[in-house]
Amino acid sequence: MKRIFLALLIFSLSSFAKDYTANPEVILFINNIVHQYGMKTERLHQLFSDVKVQDRALKLFRPKQVKKRTPQEIERLKKLYPYYGAWDRYRRLKVTPLRVKQGIAFIRHHIKTFDEVEEKYGVPKEYIAAIIGIETVYGANVGKYPVFDTLTSLAFEKNRRNRFFKKELEKYLHLTYAQGIDPKDVYGSYAGAIGLGQFMPSNYEAYGVDFDGDGRVALQKTDDAIASIANYLKKNGWRAGEPVATRVSYEGMRFKGYKTGYQKTYDAKNLAGITLRDKTWRYKGKVRLIKLNKQHFDELWFGAKNFFVITRYNHSAYYAMAVHQLAQEIKKGLTSEN
Repeated sequence: MKRIFLALLIFSLSSFAKDYTANPEVILFINNIVHQYGMKTERLHQLFSDVKVQDRALKLFRPKQVKKRTPQEIERLKKLYPYYGAWDRYRRLKVTPLRVKQGIAFIRHHIKTFDEVEEKYGVPKEYIAAIIGIETVYGANVGKYPVFDTLTSLAFEKNRRNRFFKKELEKYLHLTYAQGIDPKDVYGSYAGAIGLGQFMPSNYEAYGVDFDGDGRVALQKTDDAIASIANYLKKNGWRAGEPVATRVSYEGMRFKGYKTGYQKTYDAKNLAGITLRDKTWRYKGKVRLIKLNKQHFDELWFGAKNFFVITRYNHSAYYAMAVHQLAQEIKKGLTSEN
């Protein structure tokens, strides 16, 4: 009984009902939605009069106070986590044998859609599957937050990204209105991202594809999600037939020779002291130096243009590398089955 009471207490603290219709900022927002999209004022007042404030989501977007760890705390963490390098920890969460196996099965189950999408957009199926695998474990975890309540909380409760979430709420209301969906019926991530690929509402309009031809872009549906992710990558510059990344060598255990990261580019031939491991690499474009911090050394990679494109989906070099490595493991598994 104590555990049940505690769980209920935690839930009650994480969300509470609030009427936003007395907020002048919300009234202006509603008037703009009515004027711009033709939605009914009464319906919008009804929606905003009973919002469950998502406090857990808010905490993630409030300014964070960074606490510097003491040497003692670092030693304790090293004992708790044998792989203490940042990349070691990240990869162990994202690129697992189970997720590779699930990715292979996911592609096999939807092979017709994957083949058609790859032919149309030029994005290899394993990269689309890897993104879905990392974002939602192939649709098994699309999020448990009510999207309308979450976006309203993030738009009108104080946090560091109010303006961004107000725009996303506007797009979300337009999307649900146009598709005849009750805004209260959709669940997603703590940031209001929706579907297998975790698109924000603004991305529906920019990149969403009705691939199954039912007249609606529904990223909770596999066919639409697969095609929309491919369309997203293509519109952000994906180059069909080009590589994504390759590992390189350097002298020493920790790399400090050049600035690293996906935003800085180099001519590979001008990078003294760095050599290719894969002698079949024939990429001629500019490269990024991607450094992966491991427990005992830094792993160094060349990232091609397509690597940068993946960072448009999530602005993180580690995310893009996890997508790449998961995709390569999935591809290896698919090839071995043939």
